[in-house]
Amino acid sequence: MLYAFNYIFDLVGCGENIVDMADMDEENFAVSNSSASDAAFDTVIGSIEDIIMEEEFQQLQQSFMEKHYLEFDNSEENKLSYTLIFNEYVDLLEKHLEEQLMERIPGFNMSTFIGLLVYHKADVPCDIFDMLQSFTDFTVFKEMFLDYRAGKEGRGLDLSQGLIVTSLSSA
Repeated sequence: MLYAFNYIFDLVGCGENIVDMADMDEENFAVSNSSASDAAFDTVIGSIEDIIMEEEFQQLQQSFMEKHYLEFDNSEENKLSYTLIFNEYVDLLEKHLEEQLMERIPGFNMSTFIGLLVYHKADVPCDIFDMLQSFTDFTVFKEMFLDYRAGKEGRGLDLSQGLIVTSLSSA
């Protein structure tokens, strides 16, 4: 397992820089106490968080889901068209994410990184892990579309029944 972490660390090519930066910056003190491969992995996760929060990524994902969400239904049987949509999604969004990561982290390799997510699953925020898993797990991908469709059709989770509004001033 340590070999795999060292491998990703070598691929992202930022080992000494991370430790040097951590030693110079008190806010990153915890990074300097972790292994170099953990620090490299954390750098990749931080970059992914930044990328998926950017308007360009959000717009790509939103427009793709808007274009295809009506195709998906909540039946046990999957349509052949789902595979085509899944492949198009992976091509579009994974390619964008990978290009952005390669710009920010020279030598980055998406295939290797996705393989390492299994070992670091507990260290990755759930929303990031789910989004990355939607590139490799069709079930997660389909569920994402079903959730999106439910929201568009007003069948999403409604928390309004649990909310009570009261006045803080006495009448």
